Amino acid sequence: MKLDRYDIKILTELQKDGSLSNQELADRIGLTPAPCSRRVHQLQDNGVIERYVARVNERQVGLNLVALLYISMDKHIPERFAAFEQAIAEIPEVIECYLITGHDADYQLKVAVSDMDSYHDILLGKITRIQGVSGVNSSFIMRKVVESAPLPLHYAQRDI
Repeated sequence: MKLDRYDIKILTELQKDGSLSNQELADRIGLTPAPCSRRVHQLQDNGVIERYVARVNERQVGLNLVALLYISMDKHIPERFAAFEQAIAEIPEVIECYLITGHDADYQLKVAVSDMDSYHDILLGKITRIQGVSGVNSSFIMRKVVESAPLPLHYAQRDI
């Protein structure tokens, strides 16, 4: 799919506010509602727009401690990684998980909990019990500096 300037405008506006009505979106990008709606549906059907979510403030719902964990695995074999990924996906406090390179770790996790006791329970009661986990390094987020910045869409004008 090749994105044109209207597709880029649609994506830019929806990244700012995913709750826009089709009429509001059409007005902002300079299209009538029908073609705007068709374009949004095409972007969804082609997987460019994956989903719509509501951003929830962690502190407002009692998640006062957010940590980044760097996980090292004992064996670098597909079965070990697959088992880890399946196990980690079942822990609701893990809100992000990345397989990474360039670090002394194999995975980076983002974990949100209410306090240090809860973190301790998740770390020792669940994460370190996953077969293959050989090391964990933790960093705690003190303050958000940039969050949910829109993707730089100037790269999207190529075929995707």
